[in-house]
Amino acid sequence: MESVPDGIRLDAVERDLDALDIETRRRAIRDLARGGRSAMRPPSGRTNVHCHTIYSFNAYGYSPSRIAWIARREGLDVAGIVDFDVLDGLQEAIEAGEILGQKMIVGLETRVFIPEYADREINSPGEPGIFYLMGSGFHRGPAAGSEAERILRSMGARARARNELVMRRINAHLGGVAIDYERDVLPLTPAGNATERHLLEAYDRKARDVFGGDGEPLAGFWAMALGKTPGDILPLLADRPRFHEGLRAKLMKAGGVGYMPPDRGSFPPLEEVVRMIAEMDAVPTATWLDGTSPGEADTPGFFEFLRERGIAAVQVIPDRNWNIPDPARRARVLENLRIAVEAARDLDMPLLAGTEMNKHGQKIVDEFDRPELAPYAGEFLRGARILYAHTVLARHAAFGIDSPAARAAFGGDRRARNVFFAEIGALPAPGARAVERLRALAGSAEPASIRRAFAAR
Repeated sequence: MESVPDGIRLDAVERDLDALDIETRRRAIRDLARGGRSAMRPPSGRTNVHCHTIYSFNAYGYSPSRIAWIARREGLDVAGIVDFDVLDGLQEAIEAGEILGQKMIVGLETRVFIPEYADREINSPGEPGIFYLMGSGFHRGPAAGSEAERILRSMGARARARNELVMRRINAHLGGVAIDYERDVLPLTPAGNATERHLLEAYDRKARDVFGGDGEPLAGFWAMALGKTPGDILPLLADRPRFHEGLRAKLMKAGGVGYMPPDRGSFPPLEEVVRMIAEMDAVPTATWLDGTSPGEADTPGFFEFLRERGIAAVQVIPDRNWNIPDPARRARVLENLRIAVEAARDLDMPLLAGTEMNKHGQKIVDEFDRPELAPYAGEFLRGARILYAHTVLARHAAFGIDSPAARAAFGGDRRARNVFFAEIGALPAPGARAVERLRALAGSAEPASIRRAFAAR
């Protein structure tokens, strides 16, 4: 096993990347940057810019620092974190990337309501009008006292209120295995942003405490609560990820005792969240599922609708579009993916890809060399590079993709703008001299001067 400074084993330092203490994670990243060079692969053209972290839920407990290290170790060209309703991992992800020399972007995911689609399911199964929306390429949080700060806080408050109501409903159903939000749920998170999956973990832990392990009494309790037999439950207790998925389906999804059907007030309107993302100098980003829902059936028309409302990029989870057992459905969804890629290309909306990693079994990086994905791998790499270039240029030179300076340089020519940002995103990450020159350009940056700044080594 390779060692890092002071003879510390590499695997021990990697474990520190997931400590709840941020200073422990920072120290581990610095140690890996100094002593883990032989474990780092060169960039391979692969990307994963949709990795959830401990700030919302990562199935493996990975922090933003761990995501940056995995990306550097695996040779990802660009990596990115995405958390629900918070930007708590923003600074850590960017800082870890700079220390390791790994290109990183930061995103936020939430659910919004689209009035025009109130009668159609879009990408939230069984919930008409509800849409998973992202912001990509954040380089800073909201300004104090700004509307963006108000909206972001309200999103967190809505999520907590929804979680607590779900919890109260499930508590009433489970009786002696009731949990407390402050005591049992929030300690599972580093910054108080709990999700449904944290609730599941809390219920699982509480039940094991009450019934003393994972034997027949515990199986009998869950069998009664879930309408199963103890024989159904007992084999699942040792497979927590699979067991949690079963709990979620029975307790929290449609038909479950804790399910909260959304209405117009459950989630913020699309326009409000798009405004918040743009105010923070990030890129409003659509998430596309698989084209099989009524709302996604006309994918080109839907993308055009979204672009008219300020959404400038599209995020795809590729595994959902080819890793399908049924051959007929697989063929249909793959054709839908082709249509989506072409629609995004025609509308000059960069395409992003990722695996989420908020469920056990999801990959660190997609299999882009598979015949089903290979035709689109270049589009996903290009999109990730565009958003990385946006992050760097917005942060250091006030030249984000929709900044006044970029609009002055490219006018309404989105295609020329994307070509430029893709070109910059393909260059090596800027070193200290290049960053210094970029910062000196803030307020006067234009494409030629940016290229010259990146050439400084």
